Amino acid sequence: MIALHSLIKLEYALSFFVLFAIYCYLDFSILWFFLLLLAPDICMIGYVINAKVGAIIYNIGHSLILPSILLTIALFANIALLLSIAMIWLAHILMDRTLGYGLKYMTGFKDTHLGAI
Repeated sequence: MIALHSLIKLEYALSFFVLFAIYCYLDFSILWFFLLLLAPDICMIGYVINAKVGAIIYNIGHSLILPSILLTIALFANIALLLSIAMIWLAHILMDRTLGYGLKYMTGFKDTHLGAI
């Protein structure tokens, strides 16, 4: 099981670096990339209320669904700003998953779909 867990983290890490390489290739600002990389963590604010609200808000901001939709819209509408935001958002999620921070269960912040933190 440990080997599989390590493989999953490696996949997320490689995906992060591929996404970052594409981001750089598209000549988007590296400064903005690193300034905004942690922005999705504002979704942890829900934990101030309780674990259930925290998990719901955190999972909305850390699911691959919304940034993937945004990325698709940006590509079809040819909107560079949206594309860069979507890529930074996806990079954040990949970085988190590489570090073992997965989607949260309502039982507490440390209970994730990737296992306990």
